[in-house]
Amino acid sequence: MTATANGARAKLRVRDDLTFADLARALAAGWADFRRFPAFGLFFAAFYVVAGWALYFVLVQHGQWVWLVPAAGFPLIAPFTAVGMYEASRRREAGLPPDWRAVLGAVRGRGDGQVLGVGVVAFVIFCFWVIIGHGIFYIFMAQAGMTSESMAFFATPAGMAMLAVGTTVGAGFALLIFTLTAISLPMLVDRDMDCITAMIASVSAVRANRAVMLGWAALIAVVLFAAMIPALLGLLLALPLFAHASWHLYRRATA
Repeated sequence: MTATANGARAKLRVRDDLTFADLARALAAGWADFRRFPAFGLFFAAFYVVAGWALYFVLVQHGQWVWLVPAAGFPLIAPFTAVGMYEASRRREAGLPPDWRAVLGAVRGRGDGQVLGVGVVAFVIFCFWVIIGHGIFYIFMAQAGMTSESMAFFATPAGMAMLAVGTTVGAGFALLIFTLTAISLPMLVDRDMDCITAMIASVSAVRANRAVMLGWAALIAVVLFAAMIPALLGLLLALPLFAHASWHLYRRATA
């Protein structure tokens, strides 16, 4: 770890007095950033929407619609794709001009692999959820006495129970990813530090402000779910809004 990283760790302090009013202010500031730099948000969100369409097409074309249930959680890795928008918000806050090279380069972090490290952790957790979600489906399908995949399964008591259990397990994975990334990714854009320190700080921020941060996580989950209904097109607005807002919430949560 560099001397700069050591200094960043020494100066880092996680606040424990966040309020729901801070969430409202972060959303307002995030909306202002999106209106000021809409091209950045739409650019990153469009890649995400196109990836969702491609995922749906491939699964349906190969008759693997059962994978759509756990795969619907692909927005769980959205924080990693939002790194470019964190940089856009950082530049606006610092009074710097918009710069595509800097915004696109933010995904690489500071060239030390720390941002990528958090992204890999989030992706691995998501992959575990996909595998476990698929297993849950087949366990309940076997209990229903069905030997082949069918949409009719969801209308059975076992199918409805599967959705309840799968949703609960998926929510647990989503909360884990949120806890690890809520503060860590914008922090790595802003500070020279290692990803482990950043993730520990993120966990500390969530624990210290449990009610507010859980409310933030619930709001993100509800809005992203609603945004996915119209062919994922709602994500073009929801993802940039929450990405920019997450930057401002990070700034309020740390000192």
